Amino acid sequence: MALIEFSDKGLYCRAGGFYIDPWRPVDRAVITHAHSDHARMGSKAYLCHTQCQPLLQLRLGDNAYQSLEWETPIYINGVRLSLHPAGHMIGSSQVRIEHNGEVWVVSGDYKVEDDGLSGPFAPVPCHTFITESTFGLPVYDWKPQSEIFTQVQDWVRQCFHNGKRPVLLAYSLGKAQRLLQCLPEVTDSIYVHGAIWNAQQALLKAGWALPDVKPVTPDLPKETFRNSVILAPPGADGSPWIKRFSPSAIGVCSGWMQVRGNVRRSNVDAGFPLSDHADWKGLLQAIRATGAEKVFVTHGFQSALSRYLTETGIEAGEVKTEYGDETEETVLGSEIVQTDTAEVSNAGEEQEHPSTQNDELKGGANYDPED
Repeated sequence: MALIEFSDKGLYCRAGGFYIDPWRPVDRAVITHAHSDHARMGSKAYLCHTQCQPLLQLRLGDNAYQSLEWETPIYINGVRLSLHPAGHMIGSSQVRIEHNGEVWVVSGDYKVEDDGLSGPFAPVPCHTFITESTFGLPVYDWKPQSEIFTQVQDWVRQCFHNGKRPVLLAYSLGKAQRLLQCLPEVTDSIYVHGAIWNAQQALLKAGWALPDVKPVTPDLPKETFRNSVILAPPGADGSPWIKRFSPSAIGVCSGWMQVRGNVRRSNVDAGFPLSDHADWKGLLQAIRATGAEKVFVTHGFQSALSRYLTETGIEAGEVKTEYGDETEETVLGSEIVQTDTAEVSNAGEEQEHPSTQNDELKGGANYDPED
């Protein structure tokens, strides 16, 4: 019997009686990270990494939570479970489970470049590896984060020179915090959407040292934003909320910006290929480092990656999941922008990856700037 079953509720470990990142309410959920496509409401109990818990509480509210440190094993009905760094965002984990000498690892979402904030990805040897494939095509080949940060900084300076207010669109959990590592070098005036502000406050309360930012509130006059950078979730683009910053320039931070046509089709001023997911080479590096005899490929370009692995001698198969519909719940921003409800009600609703994969190389309309 397989250690993990692919059920209609999620990835199920029958021997342990728990699910990993279930997309339906269950009795016991093990959560890899706090993005909404992997952390759903309604389960009776949640297990996650210690750094993930405050973000889960922000997203899901009060629940029965249990948290673990990295590589600290617990036993659930005789199944040995431990969490290992995934490098995707703060508190993101791979889940290792072992039973009767068999080891499986569920990657969740991950990237292999150390971003200086999320912690470096740690390969975990296993017999079977379940991997994501969000950017599972060779065209996705990331430049180092330092190069992208330099591009962002140069663009911000050019915006200031041209009398424009630079607005950067980035997912509120993960990418926004990464960008805040480079923005203080070009300005000490950074304003953020309520979703990013509330994530920032949760992380500060948990002990993270993050740069100073200020929330965008309805009472602020337009001149407030002169020589400031504004950070907002991707769904805010085109909304009345974002029009207050005019004259502005819009930049999208997303792995989908690797395909130049996506910048043009998204009707923004700049695109920066910064992703919280592994690129093609990173996926292959991570998979090979596990030494897995069998690989299951989930959300993203499952067919392409699975086929390539099979052709290179690794037994691989596709698994259909309900990951990859990563929505920015408006509750994250409700406290700060509650009087702006009509303006931001759709500010974060974005798909994580193209719903029609064949459109992606053409810059399909369904790409998601959150990645």
